[in-house]
Amino acid sequence: MSNTRRKFITTSVALAAGTAAATAFSPSVQKSKYPLVHHVFFWLKNPNSVADRDRIIEGLKTLRKIETIKELRIGVVASTEKRDVVDNSWGVSELMFFENTAGQATYQTHPIHQQFIKDCSHLWDKVIVYDAMDV
Repeated sequence: MSNTRRKFITTSVALAAGTAAATAFSPSVQKSKYPLVHHVFFWLKNPNSVADRDRIIEGLKTLRKIETIKELRIGVVASTEKRDVVDNSWGVSELMFFENTAGQATYQTHPIHQQFIKDCSHLWDKVIVYDAMDV
């Protein structure tokens, strides 16, 4: 095999592999398995109460049993840089991922979700929900 042909084949294989790798990791190519995002922020009535915060967190963890919730993340305010665009006035958040709007609707009326509201709603002063679809 000639040296020029060997270089051409090696370069072609490397280029094809690089293109395949770039395509596999390209965000514009990948589609989310769970395109509906449901993000909820809770402001506690007693923001300094660790017990109240922990009770809401424990209640949120029960929601993992709802089959239409594909992923559930529970969080508290992070100690990141304070900037004008950062709202750190809330106490607890939940971030959920659903396959579709039907799954999110099922969650809303599910008995476990309704029980969480019944058990914990007296602990929060305000709730804001942001629902979004991947584009």
